[in-house]
Amino acid sequence: MNIPNNINILLVEDNPTDAEMTIRSFKKNNLDSLVFHVNDGAEALDLMYLKGEYSDFNISGIKLILLDLKLPKIGGLEVLKILKNDPNKKEIPIVILTSSAEEKDIVEGYKLYANSYIVKPVDFTQFSKAIQDIGYYWLSLNKYKP
Repeated sequence: MNIPNNINILLVEDNPTDAEMTIRSFKKNNLDSLVFHVNDGAEALDLMYLKGEYSDFNISGIKLILLDLKLPKIGGLEVLKILKNDPNKKEIPIVILTSSAEEKDIVEGYKLYANSYIVKPVDFTQFSKAIQDIGYYWLSLNKYKP
């Protein structure tokens, strides 16, 4: 596995099309080299806790986690709960980026201390703009030191 020197954004997304569109949108804004993509909640937790194939990774530069909710193995809300309950990880901003606009998901996400909840736009142009805005805000405007 190619081990990146630094990860600024962890993308947790099981839908290959959505992951590709997200990465392409970051690439358009020259942020793609800082994005690392995992496909499910278990893989996200393995990375965040440096387990298995991720034991040699450097996660000290993570400034943002983009988290889908409907994930295989371990769901997004469970990943959120685990990370926000960990004193060593709770300060990492986690933005839920999902297709679910269900009120119960939004309420539960904020109860578990999500930093933001964004419903993925269906239109590619709007989706790309939303990703650009997320990247600009969380990596440029927001002041966070991992």
